[in-house]
Amino acid sequence: MEKMPNTIWSKLSHLQLGRYAEYYAKMEFSSYGYDVYTSEVDDHGVDFVARNPVDDQYYDIQVKAVRNLDYVYIRKDKMVLSSRRLVCLLLFEDGTLPACYVIPSQVWREPNALFVDRNYDKPSLSSKPEWGLNLSKKNLPLLEPYREDVYFCGAGTQRLSD
Repeated sequence: MEKMPNTIWSKLSHLQLGRYAEYYAKMEFSSYGYDVYTSEVDDHGVDFVARNPVDDQYYDIQVKAVRNLDYVYIRKDKMVLSSRRLVCLLLFEDGTLPACYVIPSQVWREPNALFVDRNYDKPSLSSKPEWGLNLSKKNLPLLEPYREDVYFCGAGTQRLSD
C-alpha cells in the first residue's frame, strides 16, 4: 500500500507550512539530480543553494508557500534579479500534493499581470520596494511555463532513474 503524506494543509500553521515547503522544494530539486545545500540562517532571502548537475552552476533558491491564491511578495533588498536566483513557488490545496513552480528572478525585469514590480516610492507609502506575484485564477495560466517539470526539462536535467 502506497503511503501519502498528510495533505490537509489548512491544519498547519503558517510557520509549519513554510518549513514543509522548504523541505519539499529541496526534495524536488534533489529528485532532478541537483545537489542541495542548506542555509543555516535565512537572513538574505536564500532558503537553500542548488547545484545543477549538467552545467555545475549554483543557484540561490527562495521558497514561497501559498495556501490561497493571493498576493505574494519578496522584498527587493532580499532578492537581486540574477540568472542565478530562483523562486520556488509551492501552491498548497487540501487533498493534493503542492503544485511546484520554478521561477527565474529575471522574469520581474518585464512585469505583467502576474509578476509585478512595486517601488512604493511615494512619500505617503511606507512599505519597502518588492517583487510580487499576483496569484489569481485569471493569472494562473501565466504560471504554466514555470511548472517544475517544464523548468527542469528545459534546464537540461533529467529525473534520475531508479
